[in-house]
Amino acid sequence: MPPRPPRAGRAGPQTSSAVACLPFKPDLVRAVFRDVTSSHVSRAAAWTAASATRTVLTEIIDAAGAAAAEKSGKRLIPEDLIAAIDRNVEVEVGSGWYLYSPTFHGLLGEMRDAEGVLVSLRERRGTRTPSGVAGAHRFEPGVRKLLGKRGVRAVPALVRDLDGIASVFLTDLARDAAEVVRRGGAERFGSVTLTVPAPARQPEDPPLVVSARRGDGRTVGADDVVVAVRQQLFGALRQRALTEAAETTRHTSTG
Repeated sequence: MPPRPPRAGRAGPQTSSAVACLPFKPDLVRAVFRDVTSSHVSRAAAWTAASATRTVLTEIIDAAGAAAAEKSGKRLIPEDLIAAIDRNVEVEVGSGWYLYSPTFHGLLGEMRDAEGVLVSLRERRGTRTPSGVAGAHRFEPGVRKLLGKRGVRAVPALVRDLDGIASVFLTDLARDAAEVVRRGGAERFGSVTLTVPAPARQPEDPPLVVSARRGDGRTVGADDVVVAVRQQLFGALRQRALTEAAETTRHTSTG
C-alpha cells in the first residue's frame, strides 16, 4: 500500500511566519490573562497581546542598544535601560515593576502621606506581590530570544528587568482588556469614554471609546486587546504596536 500523503495541518494560521516569530507564545499570554480574569481569550486576542508585548520590548532593547553603542558597551546593562527611558518616555511601561527592581530604586523619588510622613518603599509595594512581578521569570526565554534576534547581549540584571517589564506590561494589558469586556466591549467609535491610566495620552491622540459589543460578553477578543493597547501606550510606540499586531493577526481567525 503506498504511503498516505501527510494530512493537512489544522493549525492553519497558527503556523504563519508572523505568529511563529513571536517570542511570547499564546500559551504564556493566556496564563497571564488567567491571573486577572476568568474570561476566555480568543486566539486572535492572544496573538495581538503577544505582538504588542514584543513591540514594546523591541523598542526598549533597541534604545538600550543605542545607548550602549555610544559608550562601546559589549553587553546591555541596567544603566542602558535608564538611558533608553530617559530618551523616550513612550517606553516607560510596566512601571509596576519599578518598585521591585534595584535599577529604579534611586529614581522613584520620595512619597509622603497626607500627614507628610515619608512612605517607605516596603509600604509602597504593599503586602501582596503582584502577579506580574511574581510571574516575571516566565518571560526569560522570550526575552533572551528577542535579544538574540536584535543581535545584542545583556547582563543578567538587565534580563531580569526586561522580564519584569514585559510581565507587568502584559498583565496590565490583560487587566484592561478584561475591563473592556466587562464594560460591554470595544469598537473604534462609540459614546462612553474609558478612563485612561498613566502614561497620560498626548493631546493629539484620539479619544478612547466603547459602544455596543459584538461579542458574547465572556470572551476577550482582539478588538478588546486593541483598546487596552491604546490605553497602555501612546504616540509612535502605540501606532507601531497596533500596526504590527494587525499584521500578526491578518491571516488568523478570531476563534
